[in-house]
Amino acid sequence: MLETHEIETGPHPRTTLIVLHGLGADGHDFVPICGELDLTALGPVRYVFPHAPQRPVTINNGYVMRAWYDIRVTDLVREEDEGGLRESQQQIAELIDRERERGVPAARIVVMGFSQGCAMTLMTALRYPERLGGAVGMSGYLPLASLAAAERSAANADLPIFLAHGTHDPIVPHARGAASRDALRAMGHEVEWHDYPMPHSVCAEEVEAINAWLVRQLA
Repeated sequence: MLETHEIETGPHPRTTLIVLHGLGADGHDFVPICGELDLTALGPVRYVFPHAPQRPVTINNGYVMRAWYDIRVTDLVREEDEGGLRESQQQIAELIDRERERGVPAARIVVMGFSQGCAMTLMTALRYPERLGGAVGMSGYLPLASLAAAERSAANADLPIFLAHGTHDPIVPHARGAASRDALRAMGHEVEWHDYPMPHSVCAEEVEAINAWLVRQLA
């Protein structure tokens, strides 16, 4: 089981957000941003912030850091680390399983992630065997895109998805995020898309949009 940092906004949460950090960060990275969310309309919420495993990352000269999977080339989609993606998918799915065992229905569990965490959000949520509450992706992309439709679970074939991206992103180009949006819509998903004049980061307007989307999906 992945190591996690957790925050509960009240006793007996019935909603869970599993929040996945980006390359080289850790689970604490998005605690301040989630602290800006106002989800009181949903009742007590549990935030689960997993720490990715430590692994060497090829594009960073093999330096060992927290990463959900290896990145071998800068365009992100050639030579994808399928083994690492699938290993992390299984580990994140185990966290979803644990939330269900703790009494949170699958339909009230949302996976949310930034950059690599966005990729893992889409990788995991589409394939999870029980219907989830939704998926939120920030500044990322759809990994193993050519396999997504065939491997998607029937339960999450119409999973609602929120995606946001910076128009000046030098790490995951805006076009990569837009292509993922288009691929997901072609698969039949309702994708709420936002872009912002920012680099590879998160802005206040994006947090507000995520907040509104979560309340609409789960209230």
